[in-house]
Amino acid sequence: MRCPFCQSEDTQVKDSRPTEDNSSIRRRRVCGECGGRFTTFERIQLRDMTVVKSDGKRQPFDREKVIRSMQIALQKRPISTEQIEKAVTGIVRQLESEGESEFPSSHVGDLVMKALISLDMVGYIRFTSVYKDFREPEDFNAFLQEVQELQAQQAKRKKK
Repeated sequence: MRCPFCQSEDTQVKDSRPTEDNSSIRRRRVCGECGGRFTTFERIQLRDMTVVKSDGKRQPFDREKVIRSMQIALQKRPISTEQIEKAVTGIVRQLESEGESEFPSSHVGDLVMKALISLDMVGYIRFTSVYKDFREPEDFNAFLQEVQELQAQQAKRKKK
């Protein structure tokens, strides 16, 4: 494994353990050259998945891109990296279980929005406002009404 700090290939594993949901192995590593410490994850990949963009272009599914987009939406929110990892693992598992090797980017976006609803409503609003490309305040107002309805439904479910 190459060191992300000095690019040396002289790194050693100091600790390995499964993640909370047992979907991957977390490895703490240290660089023999610069002493830098970093973490890597090893996980099962059942098949290569391809995302079909709205313009028809195809690109490999990138788990890290989904993580980054969720981290941006959840910036300064009380959600841990582990919670984001677990949500993304769920998204990947759902995509793999569908049995298709290609799927539209809108499907990935919908799954991310669904995961964000259960994690953090503010993160959901942030992500959706960018994902759905709100242009006018009216777009945002209509969406916020939908969010309030969702929250009311969630509150009713919690009471039951």
